[in-house]
Amino acid sequence: MGHPEQAAPTAGPEVAMEKDPSCYQDAAKTVASDGLGAEGMETQLDDFVGAPPDYNEEEEEQKYFRRKRLGVVKNVLAASLAGMLTYGVYLGLLQMQLILHYDETYREVKYSNIQLEDIDRKVLMGINVTPVAALLYTPVLIRFFGTKWAMFLAVGIYALFVSSNYWERYYTLVPSAVAIGVAIVPLWASMGNYITRMAQKYYEYVNYKEEHVQEQQRAPRGACNAYIVVFQTIFYTCFHLSFVCAQMPMLFFLNNYLYQLNHTLSGVKHCGERAAAGWQRGAVARGPPQLGLSLWPRVLPPAGTLSHGTLPGFNTTVLQSLPRSVNLIIVESALMAAAFLAMLMVLVLCGSAYRPTEEIDLRSIGWGNIFQLPFKHMRDYRLRHLFPLFIYSGFEVLFVCTGFSLNYGVCALGLEKLAYLLTAYGLSASAFSSLALCMLRLRRQVPLLAGAIVHAALLVTLFCWAPEPRYLLQAPLLYSIAVLWGMGSALNKTGISILLGMLYEDKERQDFVFTIYHWWQALAIFTVYLWSGLPMKVSVAGWAAVPAVSPSPWGLRAGGSAAPTACSAFLQAKLSIMLLTLVVATGAYLWMERKLAQHVTYRLPRIPRPRHRMHGYRYMEEDDSDETGSEGDGGNNNDEARVDSTSGDDLPRDDEDQLG
Repeated sequence: MGHPEQAAPTAGPEVAMEKDPSCYQDAAKTVASDGLGAEGMETQLDDFVGAPPDYNEEEEEQKYFRRKRLGVVKNVLAASLAGMLTYGVYLGLLQMQLILHYDETYREVKYSNIQLEDIDRKVLMGINVTPVAALLYTPVLIRFFGTKWAMFLAVGIYALFVSSNYWERYYTLVPSAVAIGVAIVPLWASMGNYITRMAQKYYEYVNYKEEHVQEQQRAPRGACNAYIVVFQTIFYTCFHLSFVCAQMPMLFFLNNYLYQLNHTLSGVKHCGERAAAGWQRGAVARGPPQLGLSLWPRVLPPAGTLSHGTLPGFNTTVLQSLPRSVNLIIVESALMAAAFLAMLMVLVLCGSAYRPTEEIDLRSIGWGNIFQLPFKHMRDYRLRHLFPLFIYSGFEVLFVCTGFSLNYGVCALGLEKLAYLLTAYGLSASAFSSLALCMLRLRRQVPLLAGAIVHAALLVTLFCWAPEPRYLLQAPLLYSIAVLWGMGSALNKTGISILLGMLYEDKERQDFVFTIYHWWQALAIFTVYLWSGLPMKVSVAGWAAVPAVSPSPWGLRAGGSAAPTACSAFLQAKLSIMLLTLVVATGAYLWMERKLAQHVTYRLPRIPRPRHRMHGYRYMEEDDSDETGSEGDGGNNNDEARVDSTSGDDLPRDDEDQLG
């Protein structure tokens, strides 16, 4: 009590606060502001992260899948245009080079000491013989690199072939030709697989709300057929324009150096099959010529046959002046730029055919199984019945680009009209590819049967008629035949690819099926390459082969009179084989459709389940795999499943509808 100065500091703050009540108000404001600041930050975060107030989830989902569908259309157009440029550049360059190499003056002046004819023979051999082994490595190549990258690699090999023509030597041309032979079947098998997969992806993006799409299960049988028809039609409409693109070097460059028909055809006495017979009579003296052939859709132009004299009497000098080397380099550079553009289109514009996890699943079944499965798929009677159709598909486009164009078109109109004749064929095939859209409304047999009927009628016409050499008034008829043949080719090629897409909808099988298709076409072209020196005719009455020592007994003579013997007495071997193959192919196809209508059981090899290593970030659980599980449970990889005719998974449900 005696020390008031010691109590003053203790009571001082309380007294001060009592004297100044604003201190309570400041503290309250501080606490309130802290609370409001936290709430404001949460509100701002919600505004930044959360959906806007006018967000419509369904509308945004529709926009997303609309962009996905547009991306699929972009992929199809890019792949189609890349295929058109690749094959057009290859065909055009080879046509131009073989015509130049045929001219004696050109060979002597520029390549007198390198045996250019021997190099050409080995180039054609590499292109024609190498694909025979393609069935052994094509599925492994496609599964190893993936569909898109297999396409890119093959297009790059075609560009390599173009670049090798800058320096024409044995060690540049022959290895690049062998590389082309290796890449032929993988390119077109991966193309067919890619277009079919795009149709299936488009279906998924259209029906994204369906349960089987969300769970990545197999679509109902026949659900993708309409999109397969449309996308394959787009592809072949673009692809057949490659025959038009291939004629650009001739139209804008080489035709300026060619002699007119009065010079080049001065020694030609007969056209058509009479020309073929005349070549056969001289084959013993000259030795068997080599055709300028390749694989479908990989056929060399008729110029390849010129370099070996398959048109008797054709002048050995076709160039009235030699093109300058700098002009040739400019043309080849333009072709190289187009090939490089095709590579960029595949690389930049083409998306992947499968999801990354699907690519892993496709490879994880084992490389031994991948190697065996193409052979096992050939046990399916549906494919076996289509083998003759595959073979004829290789024969027919080869015939129009070699036999018809040379022995009919060039013989009657001159070499300078060759480009116009093949342009008519290409434009016709491109335009009539759209007729395959009738499969959206009609039975799927209609395009294939219509194409077969058109080709059969034209083959019979060519059996019984041959043009006169150097007679330009026959041009309308020859162009009409080229246009009609293009229509038949379009229906044939487009119809086969659509049919394969319909019959084999499983994504695990498509690369195997398209590999088999293009491999059989490769065998067909290889067969023609072997029979190029076939010195025989076929007797219709007794089916006996006799030496071709007599002139052709049908058609018009040079003077315009008809041959004295009947058309049916003897048929030239190659045309008769083509017609026989067409008849067998049509009958086998109709038989296959009949067996499908009767629900005859077909045999499909079992696709093993993917075998993943149990480590890594992706495949820790079995359920993480994207494989469809459509081929049953693992087990023995070599077991085949005999598909029950009542099974809804493997037997096409739409066969009855399509067969009426």
